[in-house]
Amino acid sequence: MKWDTSALFDPVILVFKDGNKHLIVRTVGEAANALMREWPSDDGEEFLSAVKACLDVMTGKAETDELRAAIIRAADEAGITALSILH
Repeated sequence: MKWDTSALFDPVILVFKDGNKHLIVRTVGEAANALMREWPSDDGEEFLSAVKACLDVMTGKAETDELRAAIIRAADEAGITALSILH
């Protein structure tokens, strides 16, 4: 199976609680990396929904706008500021 990690969406800037760390997420691969390596908690309902949305987009079962929305909800749940940029 070929995984599509390059699918693009409008960027979301994630600013973590300490304010010194931020990420710009604009591809499925960047979203997956943020969730798996940078997220402060891995047990929230919205976090799990965002992980599933990543997988669904990578396998062609969902659209990138669904992942973007899931990332924003998961950030809110985790206390991460999500700055939404629309083109």
